Amino acid sequence: MGIFANLAPAVDAGYSQAMAAQGRQSQAKGRKKMNTRSTVRDFPVVCVGGSAGCLDAYTRLLRHLPADMGVAIVIVNHLRTVGTLLHELLPRYTAMPVELITDSLRIQPNRVFIIPSQRDLHVLDGEFHLKPISKPRGWPDVITVFLRSLTQHWPGKLIAVIVSGYDGDGAAALHGIKDVGGITIAQKLDTAGQPDMPESAIASGCIDFVLSPEDIAREIVRIAHATRDEPSSVLAPTPPVVATATAKEKNT
Repeated sequence: MGIFANLAPAVDAGYSQAMAAQGRQSQAKGRKKMNTRSTVRDFPVVCVGGSAGCLDAYTRLLRHLPADMGVAIVIVNHLRTVGTLLHELLPRYTAMPVELITDSLRIQPNRVFIIPSQRDLHVLDGEFHLKPISKPRGWPDVITVFLRSLTQHWPGKLIAVIVSGYDGDGAAALHGIKDVGGITIAQKLDTAGQPDMPESAIASGCIDFVLSPEDIAREIVRIAHATRDEPSSVLAPTPPVVATATAKEKNT
């Protein structure tokens, strides 16, 4: 009994040390998990805004985007009353999964997300959030609303793309995209079925690139690769290049 009595304190001490070590390991795993969750939103989000004539631009763009580039594509169609069928039409043009956005849907890379009709789209804590459309009369501003939400609540790289459509939805938010280091692209006017929307974007003075849908896809891939390889690199062209491209596009 004396021997066991002498061993008891040592056993208790060893047990306490083991439990403390296990606790430290659990805390380390917890911190690692939290760090993983905090970096899950570092991938780029591409907002592609369009309206009339946009289907041609969407399909030409998606055909030239790889399925594994690590970017989320969000198509924000300028619709007010007509239901969207894009989530049924676009899967044939891309290997990425295409999803109609529902409330609290988590944003993930290598996917194409479609805004439902008659809803404003916001982001918060890595999720999409839908609200009743804030401008039920006149031309909607769903593209502008979503881009502004991205600038406030998405920590990763932002790319705003304005393609064929009526009115000037999205143009008012492009300055904010530039302010947070994002990239802005407008569809080349002679490739757009309805040039009003990209023309308004160009007129804002906040467009980096004016490109065809195929070249927009190539630029998105380049930006995605550059962001992954050099997260702090400057990806926008220099101001003279922007001015030259914009002036040339205005004259076409």
